[in-house]
Amino acid sequence: MALSPQFLDELKHRFTLSDVVGRQVKLVHRGREHSGLCPFHSEKSPSFTVNDQKGFYHCFGCGAHGSVIDFVMNTQGMEFMEAIEVLAGEVGMEVPKPSREQVERDKKRGTLSEVMEVVTNWYMAQLKGQVGRAAYDYIKGRGLTDETLKRFQLGYAPASRTALKDAMLARNIGEDQLIETGMLIKPEGGGASYDRFRDRLMFPITDRQGRVIAFGGRALSKDAKAKYLNSPETPIFHKGATLYNWANARAASYDAGQVMVVEGYMDVIALAQYGIDYAVAPLGTALTEEQISHLWQMADEPILSFDGDNAGLRAASRAVERALPMLKAGKSLRFIIMPEGEDPDSLVQKEGRQAIETLIDSASPLVNVLWNNLTGGVASDTPERRAGLEKKIFGALSEIEDENVKKLYQSEFRSRLWDLFKPAKAKGQQTRGQSAFVPSRNAGGFKRRPPPATGLLGQTSIGRSRGIGPVTDRMEKVIILTLVHHPEIMIKHEEEVAHLEFSVPGLDGIRNALLEKAALAERLDHEAILTHLEGKAEMVTLTKLLGERALRDDWFAWDDAALSDALTGFEHTVSRFQHITAAHAAYVQAEADYAADMTDENHARFVAAQEAYRALEEKVADKEGYRLESGRFSFN
Repeated sequence: MALSPQFLDELKHRFTLSDVVGRQVKLVHRGREHSGLCPFHSEKSPSFTVNDQKGFYHCFGCGAHGSVIDFVMNTQGMEFMEAIEVLAGEVGMEVPKPSREQVERDKKRGTLSEVMEVVTNWYMAQLKGQVGRAAYDYIKGRGLTDETLKRFQLGYAPASRTALKDAMLARNIGEDQLIETGMLIKPEGGGASYDRFRDRLMFPITDRQGRVIAFGGRALSKDAKAKYLNSPETPIFHKGATLYNWANARAASYDAGQVMVVEGYMDVIALAQYGIDYAVAPLGTALTEEQISHLWQMADEPILSFDGDNAGLRAASRAVERALPMLKAGKSLRFIIMPEGEDPDSLVQKEGRQAIETLIDSASPLVNVLWNNLTGGVASDTPERRAGLEKKIFGALSEIEDENVKKLYQSEFRSRLWDLFKPAKAKGQQTRGQSAFVPSRNAGGFKRRPPPATGLLGQTSIGRSRGIGPVTDRMEKVIILTLVHHPEIMIKHEEEVAHLEFSVPGLDGIRNALLEKAALAERLDHEAILTHLEGKAEMVTLTKLLGERALRDDWFAWDDAALSDALTGFEHTVSRFQHITAAHAAYVQAEADYAADMTDENHARFVAAQEAYRALEEKVADKEGYRLESGRFSFN
């Protein structure tokens, strides 16, 4: 069965060759190629190379050479059609049936490409003729050389309603072919067909092999309804699967190791004229998933350039959203926002190639752009707003389909959140951003009572606890365990922790070691804390704590709890601990005062302190949504 070159080319293009070869050969990435031991002959040193950009493998030892189809055939003992079926099945492509209709379609496709080539040459001739003088003067005024015009095959569509139609019919090209390629418009209500493009500077659009498949036309008349007009979808042109300057940039990106995406045809052409040949452009729409896949076959981190106006920023945000689910190991995007009032065309013409390359060198990675998009202009000055921001961020990250990339993004953004929420310390002032649940000290003790503990937190031993002594001892242990397993809490509550007074022997030492580690201004994590404590006396105390099975009931203090749940449990435990100890101290002092001087006033103070202490014993604490992040509770 004969398969069309178009189908075979598309099938090969759906695969990254090194991924397929890597299933059977251990490859090492070296520069722009991969290398490994040849699977077709025995060798001790690698002579087998894989070039993803060009789509072939080659062995310098035995001469084996071919595409992804050849590799599957030669390594799995398959016939040609069998290999085609296997590969097509992997990417969901349907293998064309050996029908007469398919043969005719393939033949027509080839014929349509030939038609577009004739149209291109005719448009180019018009630009150089008298009829295109105004268009030629305009484009020369934009700083383009004749060499550049020829290289990009720029042309001119005359203003006459049927200039192209008449010229093509005279060359024995059928009207139906011109309609099918989108070059003519046939009115639905009947009537004669007419040229789609009139009085426009014409930019040929090619496929990845360099064959003209469509056009973009820039209006020269101020009265035109659309400044730019593209060909419609046709049998040979699919807008969302094509990039302007695709064929030229494929080769250039291989040499440069990168590809740049700009917004318009003129940006691409101006950059090329100044030696930046690896630029492409989408065709008047936001980048599609298929276009992003094409870009990743040209470079691991394509550079997307956008104008600095609101439209450009919105386009950058859409590109991030579109790419997010597709991210995978080693594949991402970088972003450039052009200086105010500039685009690549104007900037390179004013300041030269170096200005563009400077921007490229400082391009922002996708992770930074995503973070700025999610946090920009969002208030985080209250617990509720911070919780809302966290929900927004981790909701966006859930779109990433690659589990490893998603996990790393979540870790990165969790660290950034703690940096964002980290209080700005001011001498003699309460910590900015301090949790509403944790009271601050004053001369009289505490400003306000802790929230009542009910529900889920109330189910832990801390929530159920009453009395003093063993109960506060347990709270002290739970506070330390929580900090050891989730030391990021120190970023927010460092001062709070420093003022805690522990009665259980050895806990002060662990707390001081935690404060010491936090003072180093490094990112905190559980492993770093254990390393910091290793070999110290405090490690013995911690080991004993970790072995107390009774403390397992306070699940938020352990490493399998989500950080948000650990924070909530910590805040409630500290609040309850401080209030119980303060209330107990007030009660003991009032009792002593009354015993020393049994006046009515001292008796009233003693009764009030006793009632306050006993009332506090009856309270437990909880927070809406608590425990959800750890997967320990859900709402139906």
